Amino acid sequence: MKPQEIAKYIKEKGIKIVDLKFNDLPGLWQHFSIPASELTELEDLTTSIYVQGIGFDGSSIRGFQKIQESDMILIPDPETAILDPVCETPTLSMLCDIYDPITRKPYSRDPRYVAKKAAEFLRTTGIGDTSFWGPEMEFFIFDDVRFDQTENSGYYFVDSIEGDWNTGRDEKPNLGYKQKYKEGYFPVPPHDSLNDLRSRIILKMIEAGIPVEVHHHEVATAGQCEIDMKYDTLVKSADRCLMFKYIVKNMCKQNNMVATFMPKPLFGDNGSGMHTHQSLWKEGKNIFYDVKGYASISDTAKYYIGGLIKHASALMAFCAPTTNSYKRLVPGYEAPVNLAYSKRNRSAAIRIPMYTENPKAKRVEFRPPDCSANPYLAFAAMLMAGLDGIRNKIDPGQPFEKNTYHLSNEESAGIPTVPGSLEESLNALEKDHDFLLAGDVFTKDVVDVWIEYKREKEIDAVKLRPHPYEYYLYFDI
Repeated sequence: MKPQEIAKYIKEKGIKIVDLKFNDLPGLWQHFSIPASELTELEDLTTSIYVQGIGFDGSSIRGFQKIQESDMILIPDPETAILDPVCETPTLSMLCDIYDPITRKPYSRDPRYVAKKAAEFLRTTGIGDTSFWGPEMEFFIFDDVRFDQTENSGYYFVDSIEGDWNTGRDEKPNLGYKQKYKEGYFPVPPHDSLNDLRSRIILKMIEAGIPVEVHHHEVATAGQCEIDMKYDTLVKSADRCLMFKYIVKNMCKQNNMVATFMPKPLFGDNGSGMHTHQSLWKEGKNIFYDVKGYASISDTAKYYIGGLIKHASALMAFCAPTTNSYKRLVPGYEAPVNLAYSKRNRSAAIRIPMYTENPKAKRVEFRPPDCSANPYLAFAAMLMAGLDGIRNKIDPGQPFEKNTYHLSNEESAGIPTVPGSLEESLNALEKDHDFLLAGDVFTKDVVDVWIEYKREKEIDAVKLRPHPYEYYLYFDI
């Protein structure tokens, strides 16, 4: 919508509040709200919020400004305006871009700006003009969660009526129908106790402009779910990822349940990923398609894969950016850690789906990312790695058709893997980030502050605290 259309829409729908949302560096939506009258009394657009913006304290947002340079401004993007899907009070939701109030230029650490620059860089290369992105977002829905960490204690507890550990619990009555470990994929209700809730969730998503392809229970016990959005352009898909999380969390809370996109909340069962489908197009044509190529992919697609593989260790700092991510990415436990590519093969880190021969559907699926990623930064980083592969014609080698989870030591030694920890990923990013700086898409300060933040706030914070299981292992030594 245009500003004048928004003003008219607010009056027609009886909207009372306008909610302004933006993304912090690690990936969490932030917001504040203003009266709707601020957008309806538009006499002069040049002095409006769409041009002048609205101020906020950048020093209070993770990964942004120091306190001595805290003033920042948000400028709403009217094209993102929608009726907020979860607010009880009639509310218009708009995403915002972040600007420096002194220079009036876009803020280099605004994740959405990084994504916009990546999309534009693709066009400037002449390789393609559009990239399409289709993330498969997995998450858990629990009935109860408790956790704490103090100087003298640390614990977590999650529960789900579906949890296989509850087969013997006195539930007055316990009706059974628990999801068995690693057997949660696709059973109908009553085993799938969340079917109706997921249906209500996707209807809210559709109301919010998110086209949904499918929803289902995932492999793990205790409420693991997946909802797949239809693919779209880079920035729009990243916008939708944030709205997706917002709707899932709020709909669960309204139903007295809780959703988490944490990659590995349970021991002994599958974690949650964000397999990311991606393709490049030029003048309306999918340039990843070639009927004569392996799995009908073009040389361009192969070089793109080569870039993903070459830069995978650094990519993981953005695509699997938490210490918990590497509880999921563990060799030998059916996780996508092996940096090989293959058609149909879900044991490879890069899969080429073979559901259809339609040229428009030809794409590459990169499987290591998870939903703890900031989608703006993760999608932009993957695109930059792929483009580096194309520009330098990086050969990904031969496809690997075997199940990479069941290889001999000799066979597995020849396949590189993703890093084993967030610390290793950040070390790799520190050494290998020039491909991100091309076209000024990522700036050095974004890379530096990302590494600094993750090391100080997450890696060191986890390292310094005893793990509860260490008491089991070591207390009586």
